[in-house]
Amino acid sequence: MNPTVQPEQEKSAIVKILRLLVFVALALGGIVAVMWAFGALYYDGPARWLVAVQAVALLVVWVWVPRWPRKLAIVVAWFALVLTWWLMLKPTNSGAWQPDVAQVAWAEVNGDEVTLHNVRNCDYRSENDFTPRWETRRVRLSQITGIDMAICYWGSPWMAHPILSFQFADAPPLCFSIETRKKIGQSYSASGGLYRQFELIYIAADERDVLRLRSNIRKGEEVYLYRTTVTAAQARERFQEYLCSLNALREHPRWYNALTTNCTTAIRQQHPASERLPWDWRLLLNGKGDELMYDRHTISSAGLPFAELKCRALINPAARAANDAPDFSARIREGRPGM
Repeated sequence: MNPTVQPEQEKSAIVKILRLLVFVALALGGIVAVMWAFGALYYDGPARWLVAVQAVALLVVWVWVPRWPRKLAIVVAWFALVLTWWLMLKPTNSGAWQPDVAQVAWAEVNGDEVTLHNVRNCDYRSENDFTPRWETRRVRLSQITGIDMAICYWGSPWMAHPILSFQFADAPPLCFSIETRKKIGQSYSASGGLYRQFELIYIAADERDVLRLRSNIRKGEEVYLYRTTVTAAQARERFQEYLCSLNALREHPRWYNALTTNCTTAIRQQHPASERLPWDWRLLLNGKGDELMYDRHTISSAGLPFAELKCRALINPAARAANDAPDFSARIREGRPGM
């Protein structure tokens, strides 16, 4: 028996396995590319019938084009064409916006004094029945004392919406909520949020608007309020980051993306890259965001285990009791750990 036969057979088997792995990887990549292109044309294309045209074209390629390399090359070329068109879509600040996102907040900074324009403070009768109200507020950077964090749930414990509330020694709290800017007739879609369906908007708001909307007006939402451990100096830095983001969006609108540019990742992105905390999977599954902050000691635990802290952080009963009272902000903080 030739001793070189067995090594050659082993080498041939390895080559076949590698080829198979490459083929599987390319096939999976092609499937993902095709699925993404279908979604891009469905959500962002000029006409839905283009999805049917793409389906027919790919079926023709599958049946009539010989050899896998040629099929794959056509799929790659088609994906590149769709991707190039998709990347050329531009966000805008001009549109028929829904009333709750009709105005864009922006700020003027004059030394210590900040003038915030278009602070939302709507008068709600129900989620869809309200009187829009946009205010101008003046605050002083030197009077910022800290930050509270609200985590809002509407269904799954894995997904939530964070809202930062800046505290002032001489003024009511001021909230920032990063959201989708929807046009009239649009509703939020998780799958549509992966494409270019919505612009990004930073809502500056009174707590009686943005927190009470979720705790009192909408059905089935829960709001948890935590005191963060950031210092007054750090809070001022975070506040100025929000001001920069507000003004940048006013001049250069951006797309919302459910994975890359959402209500949680945008907070991290506006922080200097060299100072960002390490990435964690709970930044995407942000319903666990308060647990992440507890583990990193960025919320005040008052020595409580996390489960008890979270139980005591729920503000819904207190918010309903306070409703539209002038001291709403004080009443929802009564008895909260760390406050």
